[in-house]
Amino acid sequence: MHGHRLRTPEADRSRRWFMNKALLAGGVAAVATMTGCSSDASDTATASSSSGAPNGAPSGGPGGGMPTGAMPSGGPGGGGSGMGPGQSEVKYADFKGVSTDGKITDGLYSIHSTDVSTDGIVKAAQAFLDGLGAKERKSCTFDVDNDEWLAWSNVDGYQRKGVRMGDITATKRDLGYALLGAALSADGLTRTRNIMKLNAFLGDYSGGNRETLTEGAYFFTFMGTPSTTKPWGFQYEGHHVAINFFVLGDQVVMTPTFMGSEPTSATYKGEKITLFKTEIKAGLTLLRSLTAAQRAKVISSDKKSGDDMKAGAGQDNAKLAYQGLVAKDFTSAQKQNLLDLVRVYVGNMNDGHAEVKMTEVEDHLDTTYFYWMGETKDSSAFYYRVHSPVVLIEYDAQSPLAYGTKSSGGGNSSPGAGAGGGMGGPNGTPTQQHIHTVIRTPNGGDYGVDLLKLHLDNDH
Repeated sequence: MHGHRLRTPEADRSRRWFMNKALLAGGVAAVATMTGCSSDASDTATASSSSGAPNGAPSGGPGGGMPTGAMPSGGPGGGGSGMGPGQSEVKYADFKGVSTDGKITDGLYSIHSTDVSTDGIVKAAQAFLDGLGAKERKSCTFDVDNDEWLAWSNVDGYQRKGVRMGDITATKRDLGYALLGAALSADGLTRTRNIMKLNAFLGDYSGGNRETLTEGAYFFTFMGTPSTTKPWGFQYEGHHVAINFFVLGDQVVMTPTFMGSEPTSATYKGEKITLFKTEIKAGLTLLRSLTAAQRAKVISSDKKSGDDMKAGAGQDNAKLAYQGLVAKDFTSAQKQNLLDLVRVYVGNMNDGHAEVKMTEVEDHLDTTYFYWMGETKDSSAFYYRVHSPVVLIEYDAQSPLAYGTKSSGGGNSSPGAGAGGGMGGPNGTPTQQHIHTVIRTPNGGDYGVDLLKLHLDNDH
């Protein structure tokens, strides 16, 4: 049976807890642990693409000796930062979705025709799977409702299952990129590839020989079998990237999608790469279109911590109240700026399905909230959130973990590099050179869970 775990959940949680505890403890060891820069990171942090078995994961009885409730609920790893699911990871059967108060609003989603074909996505997925060897294919295929959906992380050293891009041939990798190209927009594919390149840049910057800080340290997993009629999906995941892509007929859900980078601007193999300029500009454009009275309601503080994300990895059932200002009384121009901001994130998906999602967002525009923390200059490190019954977007400029923390040299002289910013986590000084973003579908929509339930209720 596909989808069985080759490692124990207890060992997984134990290892993640120790990683997160190291970060909270601060110091050089914490940076090494969370960035994969420790001396044994390349040996212990990456799962085998053929077996998915861990190397050196903590063992023991239930919980691996981890004290109950030891994981901080709001700090790195235990909160929304995307550092790893940790104890907060929920099983598929226990998934409810992000809500404002723990109660899910029903009736928001339905099974219907979008008139946007998924044939190309299905063919590309099947071609990739057909190109794999039997052992590779077995390692990356799971049931459509498997817990593996929810087991994604932002951390480079997190143990992942599936087929690792760096472990397969160039021909097979090209088939994988072709699948991403069918599922994503041109901009979405470019963002994903650039995040991978800057991950490799960080590996070089940190001294090299880090298997997790390369372009190859990204994994494909498949839930269900590619089909134009039956539910299925795939996940593409690694450091600073987690794309969850669910398909049912011609309907698509591409959330949660996490995209981040450290650094966000650097030259890699002669190519100057700069990420998140669009996300920064669109957020500032909306904010600056508001009146002074509106901004007073949107901005909670001109200060922010080094980590303010609430809905990252492991926060699939997060309770997040609306904050800021609702768009009901926005002017037409302000509402358009809000839609333009949402489109930046939704637009990572292929163009046809992005338009379908934007229509859904627009239907709930009057109940969409905009919220901000931090200063408002072009170069400021700030946080913003867009939140409605059908979409949740977070942008968070975070404190440095590995780039810009050197006292001198090492390539940290770029504007906004955050030199002297200190350690990452809530107590660090945020910078535009370390950014996390996430988009979710609240009220049970993530991973296509609500659509799958409707499908099973109505068709089986």
